[in-house]
Amino acid sequence: MTKALDVLRQFQTLRAEGQAGNGFLEILPPLDQDELLRLEKQIPCPIPEEARDLFSYARGFKVQSLLLRRPCRLSSIDLSGPDAEFGLEHVFPHAVSIADDGCGNFWVIDLTKDSKSWGPVFFACHDPAVIVYETESVAGFMDDVLGEAHGNTSSKLETICDEAAGRIWRDNPNVMPFEQCAASTDEELRAFARSLDASYEFIDLRRPNLGDGYSWGRYGPSTVNRRFGEKRIFACQKKKKWQRFKEFWK
Repeated sequence: MTKALDVLRQFQTLRAEGQAGNGFLEILPPLDQDELLRLEKQIPCPIPEEARDLFSYARGFKVQSLLLRRPCRLSSIDLSGPDAEFGLEHVFPHAVSIADDGCGNFWVIDLTKDSKSWGPVFFACHDPAVIVYETESVAGFMDDVLGEAHGNTSSKLETICDEAAGRIWRDNPNVMPFEQCAASTDEELRAFARSLDASYEFIDLRRPNLGDGYSWGRYGPSTVNRRFGEKRIFACQKKKKWQRFKEFWK
């Protein structure tokens, strides 16, 4: 597996050789020992070796001229996570927010107590209100961002931000009803469903592919979201139209 630091150094080499497109790259300073200790206290696992190596060199980077199709810009990437609260704690209880597009949408790392890498990375969008899986590690995310700045014609960022987010909101794919999950032979899925009730629908993101996800706000801004412990199985509580109408006028 390619390491995050290797991705950054490779792009720096391309920049030095004049082969990295028009995007200006600025390396952000490394984390000092106090910052590393503070970060480790905020997350549920030890900082993985890949991340430690990266943070000893840089906490992130800035890329200019990286403009998404929507009127938003992804420029400053802090891979150690800013101090600001991300929210959506029922979805990502230990999220590390590594980037935003300036329009209120974030890329976050979902860490658990068993995490061995600085990943996976999800795109958390509020318009539409969806979660989209991008890649298993921050190295993949960096490759996507720096590849976009390098001028790659095939952009995972555009796929995530526009195509996948819109499709998930429009089609609500791969959602499973309560009855199916409660009778499943999958022990985790069955236990999760039986801990809730028939007002919930479920999505399994334990083994996601690029662009998989779910609509965390499908039933209004106060949609109830649940997660099965640290497993990436999620549930949304459905609301009838009259309930959403009543909630809108509160």
